[in-house]
Amino acid sequence: VQLVESGGGLVQPGGSLRLSCAGSGFTFSSYRMRWYRQAPGKERELVATISSAGVITNYADSVKGRFTISRDDAKNTVFLQMNSLKPEDTAVYYCYCVGYWGQGTQVTVSS
Repeated sequence: VQLVESGGGLVQPGGSLRLSCAGSGFTFSSYRMRWYRQAPGKERELVATISSAGVITNYADSVKGRFTISRDDAKNTVFLQMNSLKPEDTAVYYCYCVGYWGQGTQVTVSS
């Protein structure tokens, strides 16, 4: 199993980023996918979840209305669209599936 995130970077407050996570080595479409994040000095927290087939999505209260999780099973990829970014969204963002983690991608929100 391999999960590879991309799309992080430096963005100004109010800006947007789209994270991607490409999965391989398993039947991607059969599994729920999750995005977590970990800010410096803080515990890793669950940001968003999407069910298999993308029927159900759930979000942390801190990102509701700003972030959108989606998936493209034809490309074995899950996305996290992040809008109206705030400095407190600064963290390393990780993709997770059934006990496996990606390497993470850094998101920094700063002016």
